[in-house]
Amino acid sequence: MIRAAAAFLGVAVLVGCGGGGSSSANQSPPRGSAPAASPAVSVEWAEYHRDAGRSGVGPAEPALSTPQVAWKVGVDGEVYASPLIVGGHVIVATENNTVYSLDIFTGAVIWERHLGEPVDASTLPCGNIRPVSGITGTPAADLASGRLYAVAFLRGFHHVLYAMSLADGSVLFRQPVDPVGSHPEAQQFRGALAIGSGSVYIPIGGLWGDCGDYHGYVVSVPLGGGGASAYLVRSPTGASIWSPQGASIADDGSVYVVTGNATSSPTTFGYSDSVLQLSPDLHTVRSYFAPASWVQLNRNDSDLGSVGATLLPGGLVMAIGKDGIAYLLRAGSLGGVGRQLVAREICYSGAYGGTAWSGSTVYVPCSDGLYALSVSASSISIAWSSAVPRLASPIVAAGAVWAIEPSSGQLFALDPSTGRLLFKTSLGASNQFSTPAATEGFVVAPAGRNVVAVSVVS
Repeated sequence: MIRAAAAFLGVAVLVGCGGGGSSSANQSPPRGSAPAASPAVSVEWAEYHRDAGRSGVGPAEPALSTPQVAWKVGVDGEVYASPLIVGGHVIVATENNTVYSLDIFTGAVIWERHLGEPVDASTLPCGNIRPVSGITGTPAADLASGRLYAVAFLRGFHHVLYAMSLADGSVLFRQPVDPVGSHPEAQQFRGALAIGSGSVYIPIGGLWGDCGDYHGYVVSVPLGGGGASAYLVRSPTGASIWSPQGASIADDGSVYVVTGNATSSPTTFGYSDSVLQLSPDLHTVRSYFAPASWVQLNRNDSDLGSVGATLLPGGLVMAIGKDGIAYLLRAGSLGGVGRQLVAREICYSGAYGGTAWSGSTVYVPCSDGLYALSVSASSISIAWSSAVPRLASPIVAAGAVWAIEPSSGQLFALDPSTGRLLFKTSLGASNQFSTPAATEGFVVAPAGRNVVAVSVVS
């Protein structure tokens, strides 16, 4: 069933609804009854890169001085989602569809909740997550209601949104979120969830390999459940919204997403390889941008949407994708085709993952290293670059830029002004697009089937 939107911009589709130097890590703490409450921490990391705007900036104090691994905890599956840190607890979700709450100071398990059997990855038409596919997109926490939202991929090819209590992990409601007419076995919910305008936003893309009949969607579900709808990108097929950064929510409630390549009709423009500004209700495309080279990007599988939209102060938006060109746009009036404010080639072989920004500096995860860009309303310049870490989605905390290099499984801390290496440690393993989280005194990193916490001071 289709809910009308501007016909030449796209459509909104109803969604099915249901009822409510390195150091060694410490041993994983035992599971058992919940420990006593931890000392309070004031900085919450409630969504991917901390907030719905995806700033990626945590507390500056205490500053990095004598870092060391504080604890390492094993979990029951691969961790692709970013950890969250809420109320002194680290929230971790696995591909086995299990969610954990861990004590930030000790790693002790406060609670764990298995949401259902994941999908056997060998039954999917393509993809690069093995051996099972479960929770891939980073969950989001609503601090006002004390709820956690996560999407699990369940056996039988069903994507289901779970609302859970942050206090004890109990399931408050569950709701199917596969849009009517979609093919769930060909859709992947890799993008992070975001909270804004009383709803949780869920981006949808395709599996690695561009197989099957998949489309780009953004699903919106009220925080209390029910009344779900979705925006469908109007390309005939493809135009995935797959960046792990997911949607970026602006102060006015606008939902900014970046799409990938169309897999059919590459010369017919249908918002593939585009930045879209959607209304909070997802009924309207308020403005859009596509590079003048969008046809070539389609043909070469050079997704603009390999990185989400970076929302900057002064009403600016930056986008960068597989072609390595950074585009600076005006928020609220993205410009249409080929009408960016500034374009600057940055990466030799493209950018992937999520950005972070502080002041006028944007940190970008490129295939050839980490780049710091100095951005103004009329220019983009390279402040510095470091050959390592590569493909490492950065955050800023404790006076350093932190990022995980998937190929080496190492966590790096760099000087934010110069790119000088301050600290690195082996995590043992990491997955594609892994990114850390931070609160006062700690940086927490996903590490394959483990979670590692680094204390920034000993």
